[in-house]
Amino acid sequence: MRRRTTVAALLALALGGTAIAADPAPSAAITAAVADAARPAADTARDAARKPAEIVSFAGVKPGDLVAEMLPGGGYYTRILAKTVGPEGHVYLVVPAGFAQRPGGLDGLNALAAQYGNVSVVTVNLTDFNLEKPVDLVWTTENYHDMHNGPTANPGGVNDSAFRALKPGGIYFVEDHSAPGTGTSATSTLHRIDPAAVISEVEAAGFQFEAQSDLLKNPADPHTAGVRDPSIQGETDKFAIRFRKPG
Repeated sequence: MRRRTTVAALLALALGGTAIAADPAPSAAITAAVADAARPAADTARDAARKPAEIVSFAGVKPGDLVAEMLPGGGYYTRILAKTVGPEGHVYLVVPAGFAQRPGGLDGLNALAAQYGNVSVVTVNLTDFNLEKPVDLVWTTENYHDMHNGPTANPGGVNDSAFRALKPGGIYFVEDHSAPGTGTSATSTLHRIDPAAVISEVEAAGFQFEAQSDLLKNPADPHTAGVRDPSIQGETDKFAIRFRKPG
């Protein structure tokens, strides 16, 4: 079964399309979350490139969900996820314990948790963590490649932790900067990763590939510049992949 799933996933990547008929239209909850006037102008300025309503819809987020957002950065998606899941849902901001040791390292995330009543910050070892209860969705955007970087890099451990954190049937959503055909060789130089490598690693943790979206595909990206290079920053070719924990 694992081999057939992998072949299907790689075929979808080779064709440059999705593994489902069409990306679902954003729900009313998602549309309202993206339109929320409380979102900072710096966030909304990035919406045209990041397509948050469509991406959150593709990931399957819905009101009442429990979401673990790994490495939430400045909270671009945190605000949208918190509003989408609503008061019956919750967003756990999962960050490495080392962040808490930096002066002011958690100030921004703690401020978000104080602003939204359904957000909490959880400091963990990303390669070996458990949450207080199983979640419906584990979410990570534009940082999976970093799981390969540093002296203690352990993407397998991160994926195993994501698997444990999810309810049976739960979703693992990964979006990142694409470097087709490079495997994991560009993770520290260009801060990109081959989507085929992601699929292989995540499936090795027990997940089933479900769908890939080309919402963030950019054929004009030559994949040779780092993601912060002015020639491509904010416009990189990105992939979005949805995996599911077997139920």
